[in-house]
Amino acid sequence: MTRPTLVPAAGTVHGELVRRTLRERLASALPERPRRTLDAHLRTVAEQGAGPLDDLFPAVEIRFGRTPLPGWAGWSVTDGVRTRLLAALPLTGTALAEEARRRYESGAAGERRSVLLALPFLPLGDTATDLVEDAVRSRSPRLLAAALGPYAGRHLNQGSWRQAVLNCLATGVPLARVDRLADRRDLELAVLVQDFAAGCRAAHRSVPDDLWLAVGG
Repeated sequence: MTRPTLVPAAGTVHGELVRRTLRERLASALPERPRRTLDAHLRTVAEQGAGPLDDLFPAVEIRFGRTPLPGWAGWSVTDGVRTRLLAALPLTGTALAEEARRRYESGAAGERRSVLLALPFLPLGDTATDLVEDAVRSRSPRLLAAALGPYAGRHLNQGSWRQAVLNCLATGVPLARVDRLADRRDLELAVLVQDFAAGCRAAHRSVPDDLWLAVGG
């Protein structure tokens, strides 16, 4: 019996095993009729490209609901469906990044969050880091938590990544949400974090309990 490949497809962060697990979890979470509807939507996107997403992408929450996705911490069914719709596009690299950017820039907060969560599942390479950087600048806790997963962990430049960690501390996003924190933290981040803690104390604000994770040993 041939084992499924565990390595990422070209340009993706997640390997086939993770992508397949998402597909299976989502299928098991949907009743039969919505599951068939999703299958039809995926075929339409695969055959026709990005055009149908103008209607499909914003309507996902209404058509499929936003219940939590079982076994997929922090995700809703909505996030899973939108990720699968983007992954169905017959695009890669810059062309796919441009389509993800359209959905992000024109979307409400929930759509932006879904796009950020989808990034590691898409064959993008480093072409969509500007979306992560926008989420960092927004200082929105929901967008930060969604943006700082495996895609940012692999592709975000170090300066922007350090700022993202500081923004998490400032907005209350748990540092456990920051992918590859232990691997990427460095002396410059430690200095910035210590300065942040000093500012908190000077202003009589509490220092986040998980701040030490950014400093390390």
